[in-house]
Amino acid sequence: MPTTPRLNRRTFLAQSSLATAGLWLGGCATTTTARSIARKISPNEKMRIGCIGIGGQGGGVTAELAKFADVEIAALCDVDPAYALKNSKKYPAAPLYSDYREMLAKEKKLHAVMIATPDHWHAPISIAAMSLGLHVYCEKPLAHTIEEARLMGRIAGETGVVTQMGQAGHASEGLRLTKEWLDAGAIGPVSEVHVWSDRPGKFWRTQGQRRPTDTPPVAKGLDWNLWLGPAAERPYHPDYCPRQWRGWMDFGCGAVGDMAVHNANPAFYALNLDAPDWVEAETAPTNTDTFPTWSIVTYHFPAKGGRGPIKLVWYDGGKMPPRPAELEADRPLGDNGIYFVGSQGVLMAPGWSGTPRLVPESKMLAFARPAKTIPRSIGHHREWVDACRAGRPEDAKAGFWYSAPFTEALLVGLLPIYAGKRITWDARTLRATNAPELARFIRKPYRRGFELQPRAPA
Repeated sequence: MPTTPRLNRRTFLAQSSLATAGLWLGGCATTTTARSIARKISPNEKMRIGCIGIGGQGGGVTAELAKFADVEIAALCDVDPAYALKNSKKYPAAPLYSDYREMLAKEKKLHAVMIATPDHWHAPISIAAMSLGLHVYCEKPLAHTIEEARLMGRIAGETGVVTQMGQAGHASEGLRLTKEWLDAGAIGPVSEVHVWSDRPGKFWRTQGQRRPTDTPPVAKGLDWNLWLGPAAERPYHPDYCPRQWRGWMDFGCGAVGDMAVHNANPAFYALNLDAPDWVEAETAPTNTDTFPTWSIVTYHFPAKGGRGPIKLVWYDGGKMPPRPAELEADRPLGDNGIYFVGSQGVLMAPGWSGTPRLVPESKMLAFARPAKTIPRSIGHHREWVDACRAGRPEDAKAGFWYSAPFTEALLVGLLPIYAGKRITWDARTLRATNAPELARFIRKPYRRGFELQPRAPA
């Protein structure tokens, strides 16, 4: 199998687009648009979206966007057209590509793209699209590495495009109630947060495995070279795709990337968390190919503004937090969730930013709910479409201006899993100060022909 893309013209187009993005990396702040190139959508035209990665999760997102009368699914792309057929046939007027670079080169009238590929492709495609002024909806987790998340947030700000990460819970009522109640002092100052998920479990089986040694034929119709993209070359195996890639370090971010994005979001939003200063992890046995079958990751966030330091503990693979003493014996924690520990009590919420509750139930019944002070969302996908049409990046509440630093902080939690020790973190320089050997996980290498440009300063 060749180590470079088969279509040199497409490679040139993609790399030219990526290089163009470098024009906006001259030291501008992430939240400032130095030179907006965002594509405009006139009031009397439909928003034309190109959807990339439509065989799985992307098929559902495409269907949600297609419900809007002012949206046109104008182009489709998937490296496995046969696997994607169940979704692509719903949009017979939209041309189907296998290479996103060809789609971006040919579809000159697009306004935006939706990206739902495996994690290792999120940043290259998003950066290429943003460099062309295309608005971007990218599935979670936003990036595969910390450097990628930093770049995606910066380039979004500097090109002026409207962005959104696929975390529908960020539009929820529960997220807003959680912040309003904590701000009102419902449990006093928070010092500790516990977040958990049942992933990977039945959802993918590959964590804890080593790389397979057998080499079955590539699935019919799949462009394996394009599926690999920036990842190091290896033979095809069904343990990688479809839907098994999350557990492999070269392609996914494990359960942290899949579910911490949802379940830990109330903590980052309500407590104004940014970067941890140290992280540590307890795990099942580790290897260099996949994430462990379970992990317990502790993040330490220093004091900020009016709050004190916060300890946030993440549990996956069936591990669970201690039950709060206030929780009734007959009330389960649930498979996914979060709880906050304050000086005056505990607030709990189910996963995906669900509706919060004070415990015990008697405290909830006696609670005088504060006024609703945070604007409510019109819907996760609708707010992105409206923000694109209005040219207002800040109106997409899970935009990269929020989701890039959030993702970056979560991915720091993978570093002690790679290293097997506590990590001290310098967010300013993107360095694990006590583990220089982790540089390759923070700023990963890219396969020849699929290099990421621009790169964050070393």
